[in-house]
Amino acid sequence: MKRLLTPLYNKSILMMLILFTSFTTLHAQTIVRGIVTDAKTKEAMPYVTVSFAGTTQGISTNGQGRYTLSTTDNTVTQIKASFVGYRTAVRNITQGQDQTINIALAENSQALSEVVIRSGKKKKYTNKNNPAVELIRQVIAHKAQNQVENYNYAEYKQYERMNFSLSNLSDKFRNKKIFKNYQFLFREQDSTAIGGKTLLPMYQEEKMSDNYFRKDPYAKKQIITANKQVKYDENFVDNQGLTAYFNRMYQDINIYDNNVSLLSNQLLSPIANSSPEFYKFFITDTLKDVKPNLIELSFTPRNTNNLLFEGKIYITMDGNYAVQNAMLTVNKNINLNFVRQMQANLSFEKNNDGRYHLSQSDLKIEFGINKNKGGGIYGERLVSISNFVINNARTNDTYKGPAQVVALNAEDKDDTYWQMTRPDTLDAASASIYKNIDSLQTIPSFKKTMDIATLVLAGYKNFGAFELGPANTFYSFNPVEGFRVRIGGRTTPTLSKRYYFETYGAYGTRDEKFKYFLSSTYSLNNKSIYSFPQNYIRASFQHDTKIPGQELQFVQESNFLLSFKRGANDIWLYNDIFRLDYVHEFTNHLSYSLGFKKWNQTPAGALLYQNLLPNGSLNNVNLIQTSELSAQLRWAPHEKFYQGKLYRTPIPDKYPIFTLNYTQGVKGLLGGEYNYQNVVGNINKRFYLSQFGFTDVTTEGGYLFGKVPFPLLDIHHANQTYAFQLQSYNLMNFQEFVSDHYASIAVDHNFNGFIFNRIPLLKRLKLREIIDVKSLWGGVRKENDPANDPSLLRFPGSVGANGAGTYALGSTPYVEGSVGVGNIFKLLRIDYVRRFTYLDHPGAPRSGIRFFVKFDF
Repeated sequence: MKRLLTPLYNKSILMMLILFTSFTTLHAQTIVRGIVTDAKTKEAMPYVTVSFAGTTQGISTNGQGRYTLSTTDNTVTQIKASFVGYRTAVRNITQGQDQTINIALAENSQALSEVVIRSGKKKKYTNKNNPAVELIRQVIAHKAQNQVENYNYAEYKQYERMNFSLSNLSDKFRNKKIFKNYQFLFREQDSTAIGGKTLLPMYQEEKMSDNYFRKDPYAKKQIITANKQVKYDENFVDNQGLTAYFNRMYQDINIYDNNVSLLSNQLLSPIANSSPEFYKFFITDTLKDVKPNLIELSFTPRNTNNLLFEGKIYITMDGNYAVQNAMLTVNKNINLNFVRQMQANLSFEKNNDGRYHLSQSDLKIEFGINKNKGGGIYGERLVSISNFVINNARTNDTYKGPAQVVALNAEDKDDTYWQMTRPDTLDAASASIYKNIDSLQTIPSFKKTMDIATLVLAGYKNFGAFELGPANTFYSFNPVEGFRVRIGGRTTPTLSKRYYFETYGAYGTRDEKFKYFLSSTYSLNNKSIYSFPQNYIRASFQHDTKIPGQELQFVQESNFLLSFKRGANDIWLYNDIFRLDYVHEFTNHLSYSLGFKKWNQTPAGALLYQNLLPNGSLNNVNLIQTSELSAQLRWAPHEKFYQGKLYRTPIPDKYPIFTLNYTQGVKGLLGGEYNYQNVVGNINKRFYLSQFGFTDVTTEGGYLFGKVPFPLLDIHHANQTYAFQLQSYNLMNFQEFVSDHYASIAVDHNFNGFIFNRIPLLKRLKLREIIDVKSLWGGVRKENDPANDPSLLRFPGSVGANGAGTYALGSTPYVEGSVGVGNIFKLLRIDYVRRFTYLDHPGAPRSGIRFFVKFDF
């Protein structure tokens, strides 16, 4: 019986296997993936429609030209790829398999020479009764529902890659003797691609991150789980600063924002609320063989010099009016410095609820001094988003803390991790850049070149643990010191990450006196004292000269260029200043500092400290001593920096910065001669006004309690140099005005070429118009007015060759304004400055020309 059942059993099993195999063959999934390229240029083509032939099932290629199609339909045998201006390509597929099919599309060069179209008059473009404008208004009306911020919660994984190369290099450049040992660095590509035929890769960075969003209370957090970047020798290149600068240049592009940040500028989005007033829109194609159907909407600026995009967007016709794909570029006439070519490709994917989210963005920009020829710099930032999940609430701890957090082991990921995690495969040139740069830095000639470049550009000569500089302070001159020679430097993190020392020594040939400075800083969090968040204690002593009321911005006091000044420049001080400061910064950008200052000041040059004795005779006072305790509270929400190993420069942004300072003078403490309290508050904010440019506004107010001589009053920031200073009064003389209570406002508006771009011929120069107004209200109370108390130091009068003196502000505010032209030679701003009040003061200038040099895009 057993022998009879065994053959029957085996036949049954065999029959079941045959049936199962047949079933799985009939219903196996067919997967087709690949990349679509231009047959001529070999460049990837985004937004190409790829579908199964004979069906409505299709998809558009992403920003990298990649596609993936899948089906269980056993009747499909082919796929087709179509794009406007190209021949449709058809390829056979194998059913039931996962296969890769790459497609190269050829241009459709069919001639239309026999068709002649003549028009008596070109039809004027108008928004009225324009279906393209009606469509874009629907997109604008549906913006809110199509943004991530519409969800209560959202989370996703993000991969980011950024790379920079020297671009458009000629064979002559490549074959120069200096590059004989560097040939392994060069990269070849199609000559029609952005960047030209030959590139020299110099930088690359990759990041993987987990991202979380919560609508209420609002929170957006990024946790960087992996980070890999090209590392240069810290003695020559500040890797942190390099990363911060590149990230500022290549920010996220959110087409749903009214204004898109690009290269420190803001460009009006084609789907901004006011876009129909600045753009022309045209319906150029409809794609009905994809689901949902798409309308191709092309757009171009009404004025090609304005900060606007041009390109195409693909709108879904499913009731969402969402952007599925976007191709953004800029016109060659745009008032944007150094940009040769710019291209941004955005791709969006459908969520489970039928709406769309950004799945990939690819931003490419080439820069050059000459927009038409010569070498330049090519950069690309690719962002890919995956695992997008909506309305999945996390614990509150997930959203707490700073907006960006770097995992402790983020830089420890090996090559295997990156190969498994990257959403795409690096090409050979990109994959080898990490190794190539490491090899480059072992070449002696490269080290020598970087050493010279560091001295020229940064002003410091590096000796490992110590840097000598800055070079622009080695020599200067002024009426008090004569020719001034100075030498100094600072330690670097090579010596220690906790201890920092800075020093200099100087000598004046006229006063024949030595000056010096010593500073020692200890980091309490084992990070650079310049790194965010700061937490350090510093002690310093300075014996040097100073001009009362001069506020220097981003420059050293003995900078050679500041030696040139208008008018009399003989009001000086000799200072002995000991400071002890503690600074503590939190991750929410709230910080506080506590300080002690022991200050001895002695008048120098034409400056005299005098009071009246009881007998009516003048008495010269040669020394004023103060001891101060101080506290500062600062809040700068969402503040960003250009972060370096030995510097930190804030990046202007739309968020305000609040600062509150309190100073307490203590009589009897280490020789202090006065009791007083001084409170100063400051608010600084940039307002972006879209196509009308941006406005920087600074407001400040202060009140001093107590009875003090005039050198301890608020001496308002004056400027007698020929450089235009944003936070100083450019036509006020040094120590011209003092106050014990004051309020001020400074407004600097940059139109970004909005007016000049509309003037024929002038618009070709790409100049930018600027207006600036500063007003100061204040005064001196009776108790601090030496006219009411002879024992107080008299306000200097008829001081210096120009007869200038010191005054208290009256009922009339000090007002000055300027009109300026910026972007001259892409670097220079020239202002005509006019003073409107207190023109009767001796030596008060009525007007002047001031210069400001700034590298900006």
